Amino acid sequence: MLNENIKNRVKAIHDDIIDHIESKHICCFSGREKPLFLISEEYPGVWMEHIYDSVMYAILDPSKSELPKTTLLSFIELQKEDGQLPFAIFDTARLNRSASGYSQIQECVSFASLCYDTYEITNDVDFLHTAYAACKKWVVWLENNRMTRGGGLVEMFVGFDTGHDHSGRLEGLSCQGNYRLPDKNEEENAAILPPNDNVAPIFAVDMNCNFYGNLKAIAQMARELGSGEADIYEKKAADVKKKLIKICYDEYDAFFYDVDKHGNKRKYLSSTVFHLFLEKVLTWEEDGEMIRRIYSEHIKNPKEFWTEYPFPSMAISDPSLKRNAKGNCWGYFSQGLIALRCTRWMDAYGWGEDFDHLCERWLEAWTRAYDTFKLGQELDPFTGKPSECSEWYSSCMLFYVYAARRLSLI
Repeated sequence: MLNENIKNRVKAIHDDIIDHIESKHICCFSGREKPLFLISEEYPGVWMEHIYDSVMYAILDPSKSELPKTTLLSFIELQKEDGQLPFAIFDTARLNRSASGYSQIQECVSFASLCYDTYEITNDVDFLHTAYAACKKWVVWLENNRMTRGGGLVEMFVGFDTGHDHSGRLEGLSCQGNYRLPDKNEEENAAILPPNDNVAPIFAVDMNCNFYGNLKAIAQMARELGSGEADIYEKKAADVKKKLIKICYDEYDAFFYDVDKHGNKRKYLSSTVFHLFLEKVLTWEEDGEMIRRIYSEHIKNPKEFWTEYPFPSMAISDPSLKRNAKGNCWGYFSQGLIALRCTRWMDAYGWGEDFDHLCERWLEAWTRAYDTFKLGQELDPFTGKPSECSEWYSSCMLFYVYAARRLSLI
């Protein structure tokens, strides 16, 4: 439980966050007429994995319902003819580079699901038509360019595909960041597999959960629009789920692992497992025993993910744990992105009390740290001390606001 000193400070910090978002983060990027949601000064733009920030802000403040639509349409406007979406849109006034990037995927929450969420917020049928066409093209691009092994699952080529910087799960990859052609320094093409990689292409658990989420959301769009294509995408989704379980699930360990190009399971206890719930791949009706085992043996296990300040990006028992990391490390820290994404699954699976506990721990940690470091990217899972990485980080700010309201502290 939060002590009274913490409770008494929450409202003031909550209000500071809203002021900071409105004055600093909801802004027009250079060359753009409509505002987007800036991640932070350290990350001057909006990455695909952060589109959920805009959706969440619209949920918290319905007057901002156009914000996620503008964000999603900005990505769709930059979609290539072959269907590839950019992994990020940058504010070129803050960063000296091109306005968008295509060197990796870094989706992390299914793009089509966020499109459908935004349709439900706005009831804009014209937007749904646009999103439906774009999301189908995105699926085709992934099928044509990231299923090179013929296994029917999406593949990781480079570390930045997952957004899990510095995670142990990237060990052995020749490009733990992204890849650029050596004779074309500015070339960005996520369809290129780095040559002579010892482990890639890798069947990545999180990327296939995202792919499944895209297919299910497109099926929803098809039903809403009456296109007659819903069954096609439902079948595709069912096939992906079947293959993901067959290839990546280890029944003995009750865990899903990435699988390298040689068919070896890469046994890192990574937070990628949360994506099975984030994208609703597993259901109580079909997978009840599997869900119970994963949650009790791993997620709710204090020796793995249920730490003093949940959830670490790598289980604390994993040999690859990077305890001495300074920041931006998905091989150790409890991430603001992980916490914010819990809004998409913990209540839905019946773990609301555990989610309340997570909210309390994050509120306590950031309230305690507020005078010295404000709302950063990540927390130490043991001590709750923030790393010195990306102050005023969008996902952390949003989660603080959400948690404060959820727990009726404002």
